Amino acid sequence: MNVNGRHYRTIWLDEADPDRVRIINQQALPFSFEIMDLRTVEDARRAIRDMYVRGAGLIGATAAWGMYLALREAPAGSCDAALTQAAALLKATRPTASNLAWAVDRMLAAKPGAERETAQAISDEDAEFCRNIGLQGLGIIRKLAAGKGGSPVNILTHCNAGWLAFVDYGTALSPVYAAFDAGVPVHVWVDETRPRNQGASLTAWELGRHGVPHDLIPDNAGGHLMQHGLVDMVITGADRVTRSGDAANKIGTYLKALAARDNGVPFYVALPSSTFDWTMRDGVAEIPIEERDAAELRWVSGKTITGTIEAVQICPDDTPARNWGFDVTPAPYITGLITERGLCAAHEAAILALYPEHAGRSLSSDESASSISRS
Repeated sequence: MNVNGRHYRTIWLDEADPDRVRIINQQALPFSFEIMDLRTVEDARRAIRDMYVRGAGLIGATAAWGMYLALREAPAGSCDAALTQAAALLKATRPTASNLAWAVDRMLAAKPGAERETAQAISDEDAEFCRNIGLQGLGIIRKLAAGKGGSPVNILTHCNAGWLAFVDYGTALSPVYAAFDAGVPVHVWVDETRPRNQGASLTAWELGRHGVPHDLIPDNAGGHLMQHGLVDMVITGADRVTRSGDAANKIGTYLKALAARDNGVPFYVALPSSTFDWTMRDGVAEIPIEERDAAELRWVSGKTITGTIEAVQICPDDTPARNWGFDVTPAPYITGLITERGLCAAHEAAILALYPEHAGRSLSSDESASSISRS
């Protein structure tokens, strides 16, 4: 993604200082574009936990570079112990996204001395997978555009699954960027995505930088727009997808899927293969759902009329709150999965046809017993 005429990834190693990994501070957006430095595994842990970085792919890449930094700061002769401790530390930050544990485990399996190359490969693959997701999704948007007579294809998205959520390009927004760059008329309805407002703060910022037409809408407006024929398709990202196609994504995604099904609007989930969890079948029963600090719900941050950034409380002082970060959309509500290898239906046979190398993965007896077949 270009910002002020310069290309950026969301995370990169400073080639002049191999002890410094650089990230875009997403806490500062949309009002300020800031670069932060990570120098220790604790810096990486805090960046993930406190959402200076967020999004499935970027969480995974940050965890990979966190493992690299753990080795850089480890005393001589203690590399194995440092990696083991770093792995536990990083995996405990956020439980829902598959990419985090996948990246950490890949770093643990790297040959000694190849950790830097492995972290870089994870980052490069994430960007390339997302670029390919854009190309795969472009065909879907082209087909919809062909029946619109030149009118824009109206796409609803939820949360931020764009460039900022991955190393580059994004998932749900990658087809949008590919279509826009190819001259296909598109327009995006941007859910605000309470309580952290990633749609309002990040998706709207991204689309604006790229020049893609868009409108910010309240989270609860999607069903109304679908009822009135103002949504041609929904595309969201995902933080974990089971081998049977159930998809965990930002809280509120399930309600969009229900509204889409009721109104005959196609609902797509875009993801790289690193987001699949091949050990799970029943997403509702098995995917761990992160519950975050209630303060995120009770307080909001924004720019005042005087231009200062302040946090304000929006509920009574004594109001308790619960803040689940994700929900699960069952596979039957998903029209298709857009992956780097192609489009497939959200069911096990179709997924494994794209990823046959995982067909032999056997579930444990506990996993098999907890699985529920879906029609």
